Amino acid sequence: MQYTSSILAASALITSVSAHGFITSPQARLAGDAMKAACGQQVYNNQASDNYGNIQGELQVAASQTDYNAAECNIWQCKGYKYADNTANVQSYTAGQVVDMTFDVRAPHTGYANVSIVNTATNSIIGDMLLVYSDFADNSKTIPANETSFSITIPSDLGDTCSTAGACVIQHYWNAESIDQTYESCIDFTVGGSGSSSGSSSSSAAVVASSTGAAVVASSSAVVATSAPAVSSTAAAVVTSSSAAPTTLQTVVKSSTVAAVSTPARVSSAPAATETATGDDEDDCY
Repeated sequence: MQYTSSILAASALITSVSAHGFITSPQARLAGDAMKAACGQQVYNNQASDNYGNIQGELQVAASQTDYNAAECNIWQCKGYKYADNTANVQSYTAGQVVDMTFDVRAPHTGYANVSIVNTATNSIIGDMLLVYSDFADNSKTIPANETSFSITIPSDLGDTCSTAGACVIQHYWNAESIDQTYESCIDFTVGGSGSSSGSSSSSAAVVASSTGAAVVASSSAVVATSAPAVSSTAAAVVTSSSAAPTTLQTVVKSSTVAAVSTPARVSSAPAATETATGDDEDDCY
């Protein structure tokens, strides 16, 4: 009986570590010694064994730690992953360069997502979100190709803000609302030079990917959905405010239909750094 219990416990542990999503190209930040020093041994072990895991799972682990430093860990920025552990993985881009990216969805969970450039000193988005998904990793259907393989254009108006390694990251942010789990992947990069963007300009509008794979444009100056939102009828409208802070839980107003709404269905903001998250224990990644 004791032997059987041990097997079941091990099986449960393996299930809890089941990965969900992460950027696989370009190379994203990974866990290392700097993260361990800031976030504690167990949070480090959690992410070192499963870099696809979610932030809420990290917070549940951190709740039982004595070596978790919420301020130093800064867990809502890149899941606590540190530049100091990833100095060998800094990408070098130029203004207007088109960057191809790959995201691995290992376990779909319906939510919304975006790709943005984040100022790591202020933990805020620079300019507009570069890519927005109003319906991401919907587990009721086949994952569209543009959710796992896509491109962004490096803005032409960054100036010298991202000229120093560690100052900026390209962040993929996925909030799986259906299970209350949040996933972040961050790519360290520098950008120099100037020039006009190729493809769609990310400095004036965010690209919104619909559930059918079509791309449309949404103005970042809007705060709520208009009567004619620029999304298809197959996905709920998402309008983002680029001035909201902090970045990792950017204020999102989401209507339940594509018509205008007077009361947003959901407005999310980042929890305090010391908050212990709860969620679906069966799906949390520890």
